[in-house]
Amino acid sequence: MSDRDRIRWHCRRGLLELDLLLERFVTRHLDALNVHQIDVFKELLAYEDNDLLDMVMGRAEPVHEGLADVLAMLRAT
Repeated sequence: MSDRDRIRWHCRRGLLELDLLLERFVTRHLDALNVHQIDVFKELLAYEDNDLLDMVMGRAEPVHEGLADVLAMLRAT
């Protein structure tokens, strides 16, 4: 299984809203992400569903600024 396949698998979440957002993001952006952005995306995927959804929806800010760029892309999706 390739790294991108693993990322797609980790985008399958328990919250339908988050599942849909991540699926759309992966379809639109995954192939264009650079290595750093992929690492940041993986870090975001490590968050619990509710915490990640809160960040994507703008109800919470990321723990550190390094997540901001990819999170902004997720929010715009």
